[in-house]
Amino acid sequence: MNNDGLSVPQGAALTLGAVLGTGVISLPALAASEAGPASLVAWLALIVLSVPLAATFAALGARHPDGGGVATYARLAFNQHVATMVGWAFYLTIGVGAPVAAGFGGAYVADAFGGGQSMSLAATAGIIVLVTVMNWFGIKVSGGVQLAIAGAIAVLLAVAVVVALPHAELARLTPFAPHGWGSVGTAAAMLVWAFAGWEILSSLSADYRDPARDIRRATIIALVVVTVLYLGIAFATVAALGSTSGAAPLADLLVLGFGEPARPVTAVVAVLLTIGAINAYFAGGSRLGASLAREGGLPRALAAPASEIPRRSLLAICAVALGTLAVTWVAGASTDAALLMASGTFSLLYVVGAAAALRLLPRGGRSWWAAVCSLVAALILLGLTGAHLLGPLLCGGAGLAWSLVTSRRDRSRPAREVGQQLEPAGQALCPDGSVA
Repeated sequence: MNNDGLSVPQGAALTLGAVLGTGVISLPALAASEAGPASLVAWLALIVLSVPLAATFAALGARHPDGGGVATYARLAFNQHVATMVGWAFYLTIGVGAPVAAGFGGAYVADAFGGGQSMSLAATAGIIVLVTVMNWFGIKVSGGVQLAIAGAIAVLLAVAVVVALPHAELARLTPFAPHGWGSVGTAAAMLVWAFAGWEILSSLSADYRDPARDIRRATIIALVVVTVLYLGIAFATVAALGSTSGAAPLADLLVLGFGEPARPVTAVVAVLLTIGAINAYFAGGSRLGASLAREGGLPRALAAPASEIPRRSLLAICAVALGTLAVTWVAGASTDAALLMASGTFSLLYVVGAAAALRLLPRGGRSWWAAVCSLVAALILLGLTGAHLLGPLLCGGAGLAWSLVTSRRDRSRPAREVGQQLEPAGQALCPDGSVA
């Protein structure tokens, strides 16, 4: 038991921030423009999907707490090559996707205070740097901040729904599927971004005070809160705003109840949501990178003992995020491709995680059947992702190439030399090559 680790409220807050995050800022309007009121079906379907997914990753985290998360489960269930592939896809996507997530908050800041693209860009970069600083001081600091953020977010989003409901009109729900039922699948593929986050809790599993007990409790709390807030915001967006919904629907909902002075307040909510989401991913991602590096799946320079703050891995994620932001800005490119690439990565992670769970969890138990449901649903999501799966596949392919080259190189060296290289300072190496 780790008395200095995450408490249940802190763990629930980190999970809530990862799942709720930036999805609630703009995606209700984007999904509504894609599928009309039928987008509510996509929201409901993904909430139903979240139950077995959350149960699967909570069960894996409780039984195999490790900073490698999904990559660790892939290694235990399959082999190191699969672990490195999925680890690279996830690790690189966190850096590439961070500017997209931070950009949602930046857009709200620009909407509230003016300044256009320059203001949005500065706010986006500022959010990335702030979250990096928070995680530099460890999980206790970032987890404590996250708890305060999650509480504020839950209250403010609930207020947005309550003040908007008197303006809801059932007439706005017809025609229910103006673009055909096929558009619901497209909206669902887009909304995968909003429901990503269950997988990151597995990378934080080793940081809980009592993983076997606390992960499930934190997951249940997060799942209930996410369900209530997502369905509330999605319904209010469609029924109260309808076709008038703009790029900042959360702001529009608050303006309905409190008038234009509420718009700057929404910018604060958006920034808090963004910080909460990126904080969870930077916390989990930095531990994933350090764990992969310890196993040889990433350059050794990124490795750190499990008991230490993985600062070099954290800085690498920050560098990729700021670099991606700079390239996007210089090229004048849209972030939509990065968003869909991230959605493809999450779908791929769910497939690998659920497949690993079928081999690692007790066969026939509730968690095992949850993994079966998760695998079927994840394969459907993977199919909906389509061509946008190319990005994570390329990242995974690069990871496979790295794994093959390094394993061949290690086999060509004397065993004694390889063991000395793999062994972190002050730690012993187990017979299977893992760190004791």
